[in-house]
Amino acid sequence: MVRVTVPATTANIGPGFDTLGLALNMYNVYNFEETELGLIIEGCPDEYNNEDNLIYKSFVIAAKEMGKEVKGLKISMNTEIPVSRGLGSSSACIVGGVYGANELLHGGLSKDELFRIAVKIEGHPDNIAPAVYGGLTASIVEDDKTYCMKYNLSEKLKFCALIPDFETSTCEARKLLPQDVTFKDAVFNISRTAVLLKAMEEGNFEVISVSLKDKLHQKYRKTLIHQYDEVKKICIENKSDAFFISGSGPTLMNIIQNPEFTNRIKVSIMNLEHNWIVKYLEADKYGVTVEQI
Repeated sequence: MVRVTVPATTANIGPGFDTLGLALNMYNVYNFEETELGLIIEGCPDEYNNEDNLIYKSFVIAAKEMGKEVKGLKISMNTEIPVSRGLGSSSACIVGGVYGANELLHGGLSKDELFRIAVKIEGHPDNIAPAVYGGLTASIVEDDKTYCMKYNLSEKLKFCALIPDFETSTCEARKLLPQDVTFKDAVFNISRTAVLLKAMEEGNFEVISVSLKDKLHQKYRKTLIHQYDEVKKICIENKSDAFFISGSGPTLMNIIQNPEFTNRIKVSIMNLEHNWIVKYLEADKYGVTVEQI
């Protein structure tokens, strides 16, 4: 049996739209076993217990890339990453399936090769990159080839995720975005992305807070997040060091220095219309791991 463990991820990180990603220490664990025939899936809702399951589909695609045949497969899972909350649940499924196929079927592919297969399935690299490589990543696509760089991240940086009891669709969130942006807004984001990466490396919270500002996506996507303004106000009043929408939402992420922020915020959001899970997180440095059980 092969076990694949994949971290949660947060993408965009303010100005780094479709480019930046960060791995977090919340995990999905997938176990893969070969069987004689058929498909068995355990540990997920019934609607995903079929051949349309994203883990299985990714496994099959990776197997075909390696020239391998999938006869029978059992997948069992233990998942911490919530679905459709902007924390990379679909990327975790894809990376899990791709890595599971490579290990179980003895594909012998490198990490970079597996990364590119996973990006091809997902369609964009911002969540896939940190799920594979861990830490803070920046990715680009050129002529259908994906490139990724990993950045150092200060040990000072801790994270507090506010995860609501409602979902948002990445597809619907993308429909809100404009087809064209002004030159001024493009420069605004490019400059802040460059500064943000160095500030996160050094742990400069003042510069992080300023450089997290964005004009390309968050002002549109926040309209899908119930009580966004109220939640942001509560975070600021409780001395959040920096605040941004995780991926396309609805999870809202705080970068913090003091873990005590997590306890304060739990009390402050109790009376909101929706229930919000408050989760203290740290960066995952290593990305996906694979082991034989």
